[in-house]
Amino acid sequence: MSVACQGQKAEQAKKVDFKSVEVEEFAQVMADTSVVVLDVRTLDEHAAGHIAGTKLHIDVLKPDFDSLAVADIQKGSVVALYCRSGNRSKRAAASLADKGYQVIELATGYNGWVQAGKPVE
Repeated sequence: MSVACQGQKAEQAKKVDFKSVEVEEFAQVMADTSVVVLDVRTLDEHAAGHIAGTKLHIDVLKPDFDSLAVADIQKGSVVALYCRSGNRSKRAAASLADKGYQVIELATGYNGWVQAGKPVE
C-alpha cells in the first residue's frame, strides 16, 4: 500500500459523524426525555429565548466548550444541539461527535425553530 493510500485511509477513519435534521425531526428527537438538548449560542442569545425543553447551555465560542461539555454531559448520551442559524452548531456537533457522543444538530437553528412556530421559553 502506498503512503498516499495509507494517509487517505487514516483521514477517512478520522471523519466525524453527526446528523443534521430539520425542525420536525428535531422535535421528535427531543420527545425522548433521555436526550440532552443543548443550546450552543452565547449567554445573551440564550437569555433572550431558547427552545422549550433545553436542558443545557454551553457557548461553543468559549475556549472551554469541550471541557465543559465533557464535564456536563454523560458519556454515551444522545445530544440534540442548536445555535441561531445552524453554523456554530455544526462546529459543536463535530467536536462532540469526535468525543464519542451521538449528536443530532438542528440544521436551521433557533431561527428555523421559531419560524416553524415551535415552542420557545
